[in-house]
Amino acid sequence: MVYLDAVVTSRFEGRRFEVPSRVYARPLELYEGASVGAGALQQELSLSGFRKGDGVAPGSYRRSGSRFVISTRGFRFPDGEEPRRRVALTIRDDQVDDFRIVSGESSPIIRLEPAQIGGIYPTHREDRILVQLQNVPKLLPATLMAVEDRNFYHHFGIAPLSIARAMLANLRAGEIVQGGSTLTQQLVKNLFLTRDQTLLRKANEALMSILLEWHYDKDDILETYLNEVYLGQAGTRSINGFGLASQFYFGESLKNLKPHQIALLVGMVKGPSYYNPRRNPDRALKRRNLVLSEMEKTGLLSASEAAHARGLPLGVSEKPSYSENRYPAYIDLVRRHLARDYREEDLSSAGLRIFTTLNPAIQAAAEHSVRETLPRLGHGDVRGKLESALVVTAKDTGEVLALVGGKKPEFAGFNRALDARRPIGSLIKPFIYLSALSQPDRYTLISPVKDQSFVLEFDDGRRWEPKDYDRKERGEVPLHQALAHSYNLPAVRVGLDVGVDVVAQTLQDFGVTSSISRYPAMLLGSVSMTPVTVAQMYQGLATSGFNTPLRTIREVTDAHGKALSRYPLEVDQVADPSAVHLVQYAMQEVMQEGTGQSAYYTVPKSLSLAGKTGTTDDGRDSWFAGFSGDYLAVAWVGRDDNGPTSLTGASGALPVWSRFMAKVPQHGFAPVVPDGVGYHWVNDQRQALTDEYCENARYVPFITGSEPDREVSCSGALQKRIQGWFKGLFE
Repeated sequence: MVYLDAVVTSRFEGRRFEVPSRVYARPLELYEGASVGAGALQQELSLSGFRKGDGVAPGSYRRSGSRFVISTRGFRFPDGEEPRRRVALTIRDDQVDDFRIVSGESSPIIRLEPAQIGGIYPTHREDRILVQLQNVPKLLPATLMAVEDRNFYHHFGIAPLSIARAMLANLRAGEIVQGGSTLTQQLVKNLFLTRDQTLLRKANEALMSILLEWHYDKDDILETYLNEVYLGQAGTRSINGFGLASQFYFGESLKNLKPHQIALLVGMVKGPSYYNPRRNPDRALKRRNLVLSEMEKTGLLSASEAAHARGLPLGVSEKPSYSENRYPAYIDLVRRHLARDYREEDLSSAGLRIFTTLNPAIQAAAEHSVRETLPRLGHGDVRGKLESALVVTAKDTGEVLALVGGKKPEFAGFNRALDARRPIGSLIKPFIYLSALSQPDRYTLISPVKDQSFVLEFDDGRRWEPKDYDRKERGEVPLHQALAHSYNLPAVRVGLDVGVDVVAQTLQDFGVTSSISRYPAMLLGSVSMTPVTVAQMYQGLATSGFNTPLRTIREVTDAHGKALSRYPLEVDQVADPSAVHLVQYAMQEVMQEGTGQSAYYTVPKSLSLAGKTGTTDDGRDSWFAGFSGDYLAVAWVGRDDNGPTSLTGASGALPVWSRFMAKVPQHGFAPVVPDGVGYHWVNDQRQALTDEYCENARYVPFITGSEPDREVSCSGALQKRIQGWFKGLFE
């Protein structure tokens, strides 16, 4: 008894529930004009545990074509409580139209409850939402005692008469058909003992129950029971306590449960697997109705209330509201970002709420593009060995909206988006030319650069002779053309001219933190990076030279909603916006005339894009990085064994990237012309100003003062000007 007393007091007194951290997607904001498709809205509602129904009950929605009626549940966000509302809206051309609040507090904008996309769990894999007895619906403990332990507040831990009655029933049946355990005994069994059906264990259970009641009051024991009881399984984690069970089975807060829902949860205490309402609905319905009858007998429900409740369906959500980590690759990045500020033991046991930047609709489009495109790439045995990664960010903020770590994104494992360090090939070229264009007295977009072979001889006798991908030489070409068509020889020549160290410094300025080997081969992309690093680097090009650190977390709160950490937008100007604007122009040319133009087989031609292909030797790595007005995406395709694929950036990664871009509503890239940049009509072959209607005329940006100082005229200019004037009348 002395030993058991020490066990009970030390474990119960010092026991701290290990509550996993919960990771949420960004909340979907709905308002007049919000950008969202009807399919994406329905998918997000489902992901957040909304049920398709009448749109009146909280947590339900009704859809009729493009018309939605949504009844929200309310949610506690870091900046305050979002109340329950019922809203009606129509989706037209991927935008919210005719938005209005049907019931609830008026507001021009609402936030839906964010989907929980995962959790960070303790090693024992138990999951729970802690509840306090005073906040629990009074009907729940009353029903629990009516079914499991009617004399809970009157016994001293065990109920001898109940035990005797159960023993007699078991002896008559020749097997265990009835239990006589009190709620206290059930709690002791869960907290301290094994489930072995032995006399010694039962004796210890009885003694420890008496001791527990001796030291602690009934409400403490009951509250602990409500948080501890096992009520189901979600993959490898257990659903403990009524707080989480309410969310798991109904997608609803415990305080909002109806009597028939409470009856189902209480009925499941007897056998969570046997009465699982998703797997065994008939069995669960029969058990629930039995509990409702007990509630009627004990006066908890009137006869009419009980009859009405028995006539209701189970009302369980189609999918578990809180399931296993849905996006393991993304959660992996979240954990790494959190590791800068939090210990692992706090993440897995302190019940933190982590609000991320993940956009479920963008994530779904990214996963679909990888899953559907990869089987169509390559040939023969190579096709089955191909892998891919895709990183999507918000162009202006650097928020990571989606991340795919492999061709089977639902499975955890090697995360290629974070851990596959591969040579980036021609993705380095925009940064070579940015280094050059930052010196406008030496380089402009129309500067002639040599596409001619050459040999470098090193002091140790080694020779290096770079070649173009197609093994051709074109003599002198304008710089913008060299970038748009990804010629190797001009890029190396320009890089050597401005200096390998200068190019390496440009990469570091744009967020590359790993060491860079400062050899000439680096100018052809021999430097290895992960897709996430490439996204970080290209973020600066998309934002006109402002380095914006990628972020996955907006805010972290404790279990009660108190803010612990905020992760605001950080911006650091690392390059001259004028020079970056010139590179953006050339990257738009990549899509319109160069190596990226096949994207428009998939993407609408009206969508203005900027991007760059990347290929390494034998197609071992196929890359594409590019952006629209809203999103930046980086795609990689290759093999885990680093074998050849014969794919280029245009034939491998670009189809993955294009399929993604075609699936999401967005705006085209329309760069703002910075101060100090002017556009001029030029003849880029002759490096001279010319007239708009002259042959070979091109409208090109220049940093002020670097534009050509000579002009070339053309015959027929007046006639073409008149033709252009008439043409303009009818456009």
